[in-house]
Amino acid sequence: MGKSAVILLSGGLDSATVLAIANEQEYDCHALSFSYGQRHFSEIESSKLVASHLGVAEHVISEIDLSAWGGSALTGDIAVPKDGEGGGIPVTYVPARNTIFLSHALGFAEAIGSRDIFIGVNSVDYSGYPDCRGEFIESFQAMANLATKAGVEGDPFTIHAPLLEMTKVEIIQLGLSIGVDYSMTQSCYDPNGDGSPCGACDACRLRDAAFSSIGSM
Repeated sequence: MGKSAVILLSGGLDSATVLAIANEQEYDCHALSFSYGQRHFSEIESSKLVASHLGVAEHVISEIDLSAWGGSALTGDIAVPKDGEGGGIPVTYVPARNTIFLSHALGFAEAIGSRDIFIGVNSVDYSGYPDCRGEFIESFQAMANLATKAGVEGDPFTIHAPLLEMTKVEIIQLGLSIGVDYSMTQSCYDPNGDGSPCGACDACRLRDAAFSSIGSM
């Protein structure tokens, strides 16, 4: 068996690309997805398709209920904006989501003997989320190595964020070159009843603009 990694796999464009990158680097990939009380459950089905298509050692879908306290248009009774979110941190920000997800991934990784965790955060074409910045990733890695048996005993963890400084166009171009089928992915914040994208939320508009740009190149 080769080196192993835990991959946070939402079923979206970025996380699918990150899984493909980890596979290219010859990790045994353990995908971790979350049913966290989000309104867009279709992403769970997308994560299953992506994991099956790209190949993983296992795919764990963990259930946690972040809707218990709401605070976000993705988990509570707040409308998803369809005409841009303006300045500041948007209402689609889920309180501490990436901190929570990475904490679960850290526990999973330590339990299976992995010391590598991959996450698809991006600080270039992102929507203003504080937990998608390089400073956050660096701080979480430092915390991980202070808070775990493995870290204290000198077997440190690495949090990989390979898309951090890439544009959405660059991410898609890379993914296409390493076998990602983006038709399997789901990026929409507010899908229609049949799971199809709304086409108007920030996530849809960013994705559509990137694909349109690639098509015009």
